[in-house]
Amino acid sequence: MKQGQFEQTYQPLWELLEQQILALEHPKRSLSATELNDFASRYRRLCHLHALAKDRHYSSHLVDHLGDLVVRGHQQLYCRKQPFWQQLIRFVVAGFPRLVREQQRYIWWATALLYLPGVILYLAILWQPDLVYTVTSPAQVSSFEEMYDPQNRTLGSARESETNVQMFGFYIRNNIGVSFRTFASGILFGVGSIFFLVYNGLLMGAVAGHLTNAEFTQTFFSFVIGHGSFELTAICISGAAGLLLGYSLLAPGNLTRTESLKRASKIAIQLMYGVILMLLVAAFIEAFWSSNNILLPWQKYWVGGFLWTIVIAYFVFSGRSLDSRIDLATEGKDA
Repeated sequence: MKQGQFEQTYQPLWELLEQQILALEHPKRSLSATELNDFASRYRRLCHLHALAKDRHYSSHLVDHLGDLVVRGHQQLYCRKQPFWQQLIRFVVAGFPRLVREQQRYIWWATALLYLPGVILYLAILWQPDLVYTVTSPAQVSSFEEMYDPQNRTLGSARESETNVQMFGFYIRNNIGVSFRTFASGILFGVGSIFFLVYNGLLMGAVAGHLTNAEFTQTFFSFVIGHGSFELTAICISGAAGLLLGYSLLAPGNLTRTESLKRASKIAIQLMYGVILMLLVAAFIEAFWSSNNILLPWQKYWVGGFLWTIVIAYFVFSGRSLDSRIDLATEGKDA
């Protein structure tokens, strides 16, 4: 690309960035939160354009001008950080669902590894009830029966912790432990994540099948449907993050395995930030809503269906405006 064409294509971008830098340098002027977020992405593109201009030996005037903007932009970018709560809101509203959509290949694989074995074993146990003991011990089976017995005054709990607050803490520790093992074991070339996804799916199917045979379906399914939307989706995302790590080691491409793992880890850790938030929500619902045996089953089913709709809509639609801006930026870069 000749310099004239380069300037005609990209000059609007660096002129807009220069205006934003001037605004940030002025003590009485500021940018909105949205403009600050856009500033970061534009600055990264400016750095790329500066490198291209130097590599292609464009005029020193252009290279120096872009270099000056890079230095001034760097000063503003790293001395003006958004407050933590603004970064958190942006991550929840747009960053996390967008990241999940970007990694949907791993999400779908993890979902299949969790649900398909569970559904198969569930159907098998309906046909042959004794198959439940291939996954769980007799003591565990008895414990599950006690948890979901309609006469149990604290539904879903067979432990000494009987208050909602205590159970909230227990669910957080237990769920985060399961998700972290599913994620971290992906470092074993993905085998560990596959194992934990399949195992948890089989356990889920075994419990569901056995309780269906025991005619505890109303208490069991009305209990899990509420928090399951957040908890099960979070486990799938944890597994996807682990599979991402494993694949980065199996197929590093032109990178070294170490560098490939570093790049994958940055994405995987961000996914796990979202997983932790989802598990906090799931634990709250499980402790204060799902375990309530005063509510009627149909009420729980309605609320559970609503929560599943919210979770699906969140990952499908949230942050789409950010996707559109990124697509436009990519088109401009390729022009």
